[in-house]
Amino acid sequence: MPLYRRSLAALLGASALVLGLASPAVASVDAGSAAACAEDQGASSAVARLNPGATATEPNALPQSELQSESQARALSTVQSLAVLPAGSVKIRTVFHVISATKLTAAQKQRRQTQIAAQVNVLNNAYAGIGAAAPSPNSPFRFTRTSTTFTVNAAWARMQPGTAAETNAKRALHVGGTTTLNLYLADIGGGLLGWSTFPRASWGSGLFRDGVVILDESMPGGREASYNQGDTATHEIGHWLGLYHTFQGGCSGSGDFVADTPYEARPAFQCAAAGRDSCTSKPGLDPIHNFMDYSEDFCMDRFTSGQVARMSNSWQQLRA
Repeated sequence: MPLYRRSLAALLGASALVLGLASPAVASVDAGSAAACAEDQGASSAVARLNPGATATEPNALPQSELQSESQARALSTVQSLAVLPAGSVKIRTVFHVISATKLTAAQKQRRQTQIAAQVNVLNNAYAGIGAAAPSPNSPFRFTRTSTTFTVNAAWARMQPGTAAETNAKRALHVGGTTTLNLYLADIGGGLLGWSTFPRASWGSGLFRDGVVILDESMPGGREASYNQGDTATHEIGHWLGLYHTFQGGCSGSGDFVADTPYEARPAFQCAAAGRDSCTSKPGLDPIHNFMDYSEDFCMDRFTSGQVARMSNSWQQLRA
């Protein structure tokens, strides 16, 4: 079956803008003996993109878990319209948590460090609208790697959304407030590529759940063919900043709450879908090149001005 691109989840909270740059620090944690303290989290907090497998056909509908999460997200109030923050004005402190089942060799650790540096570059290009993301507008957001942790824990390395492994990993590793991006890198289970939380005005004692989880081999130079240019993180951080999928709600209703993204009945998984018009009653072709669709990395190269405005509004009202 084809791959369900990336995720989304519950809306999350806010603190002050962090504008300073810090030198990256590196920590190492052996969490192998950490206590498992499973919690009942209720409905799934995230949905995720699956491994494509052998066929390239698209499903007729999203998995039930994704439909439920999208329905929950859709019920949330839209953010108010505010002036868009100046381009490059928000520096997001980003902490990378590398989780592996076994201790990495020095060479493996260096490879991850190189990939992380390349990932930061991909993110900054995507959110600045430069390089491969030249069709994209310049957004307020830039990313600064402030630290990298290395953790050995076989269960956490194969975490899936809403599981005890995810809860325990995040409870142990999460740092900072609602303006700090915690990005977890692991060989996650279930053929998933990644998932994310949404921003939310109030998170309380559950703030540790905030963050983005991605398949480590989806970073630049990774082994996940067609999905190894770093745009899983670009997509998931879009959710972390308040964006829905371009196919949110299909051809009816408010869609993704962004006026300049055309309606889309279902996700696009391949660049071969170019020219597809799955909502013929609505204007515009399917936005298969949008970072918030499900296309391959080489096919995704843009946000819209409306999406940039929504991320800016979400940041001001739900994170900052």
